[in-house]
Amino acid sequence: MNSSSKSSRCSASSAAPPAAAEGLAESLYWLIRLRWFAVAGIFFTALLARQWLGLRLPYGAVLAVAAALGGCNFLLLAYLDRARAAAGPGLARVTNRLANAQIPLDLLCLTALVHLTGGVENPFSYYFVFHMIIASVLLSRRASYLQAAFALLLYLLLAGLEYTGAWPHYCAASSPGLCLRGDLLHLLGSCAAFGTTLFIAVYMASSISHKLRQKEAHLRAANEQLREKDKIKSNYVLRVTHDIKEHLAAIQACLDPVLHGVTGPVPPAQESLIKRSYERTGKLMVFVKALLEITRIKLSRKMEAADFSLRRTAESAVNHVLESAAAKNIKLTWAVNAGVDEVRGSQIYIEETIAGFLANAVKYTPEGGSVDLTIGDAGASVLIRVKDTGMGIPADELPRIFEEFFRARNAKAAERTGTGLGLSIAREVALRHKGRVWVESEEGKGSVFYFALPRAAA
Repeated sequence: MNSSSKSSRCSASSAAPPAAAEGLAESLYWLIRLRWFAVAGIFFTALLARQWLGLRLPYGAVLAVAAALGGCNFLLLAYLDRARAAAGPGLARVTNRLANAQIPLDLLCLTALVHLTGGVENPFSYYFVFHMIIASVLLSRRASYLQAAFALLLYLLLAGLEYTGAWPHYCAASSPGLCLRGDLLHLLGSCAAFGTTLFIAVYMASSISHKLRQKEAHLRAANEQLREKDKIKSNYVLRVTHDIKEHLAAIQACLDPVLHGVTGPVPPAQESLIKRSYERTGKLMVFVKALLEITRIKLSRKMEAADFSLRRTAESAVNHVLESAAAKNIKLTWAVNAGVDEVRGSQIYIEETIAGFLANAVKYTPEGGSVDLTIGDAGASVLIRVKDTGMGIPADELPRIFEEFFRARNAKAAERTGTGLGLSIAREVALRHKGRVWVESEEGKGSVFYFALPRAAA
């Protein structure tokens, strides 16, 4: 009979935001699954009481209550499935309606079961208190007290109807002499203790729940402020980076004709300085472009998605590194499974991610090594894999490899220049496509980078 949840995401508000409504729907699915266990538990307990304890109870009626509970659970599941499939504003209304209706439903079934299995002397009467605690967590304080009043009313009706003989009393004790239905004083004491316990439980649980909700609201507001500040920071970085890029481009445009003798002969000593300035400006331009790219991705709510050929995208990415791979005599191979050619997503960003994996593999693989790109079927996703025979990544640094500006210590030793942004860009691209990236590596033996791309990433 337990239809409870420890989640405090449920609320009695009818104006829940989409994320809250979706979270409440997940909690209700958990409750529905739990109710199936309750139905099975009733059947098992009835079998145990009959076969091993020999209690004389109306087992047919008990099983009928369990079957009715299962039928209601099935209807709740179908109703929730339909509302969630619509995925509209009505989801919040449906989830809140179910959250407020589930406790009374369980209380009615629990009352019927308590009546059929011993009445007020049945120890399972304490499950009423358990439901009150859950109601205090799921619902508002006012709704919780209403649920407590409803539970007490059911209990008093049960006790009164059995005491007056309007309802038959089914004794669950091994000896009928142990049944206390006829003891009025004991019955009144049980009802008084039961009622006060219900309301005390609601008061304590709702007070704690109210404080937790207040703290949750404060944390939510603080989190929203942090998001706004992060957005402001990203916008600032975007503007500054864009301005820096324009100035760097202007510097390169001025240095290029001087370096190539367009403005006249340049003395060797001056040519060396100009060449170094030009190279450093080019490296800085690469860094600024990467910073600009990841900032744009973070600020974008979503990426423009369209159907495209993954084979042609992979071929274009491979072409970016063909020259550098040939210069180091690296064997570069690639293959795309015929069944995964057509996918949906942002073609430009996915190509940049694949090209970035390949460029890193070529950069950190010694001469004569190999780099292999394979794209295959992984069920609902397409799995992009880049394997190399390079230097690998130290085991203690693997968890940080996709962090912004992070570079492994052996990568820094081998190549001083590097932005530390390429892999973090790949992570952001994967997140925007609802996919994921990860790496398997062993220092000195190479690395394997993975990108799981959902087929319909949009």
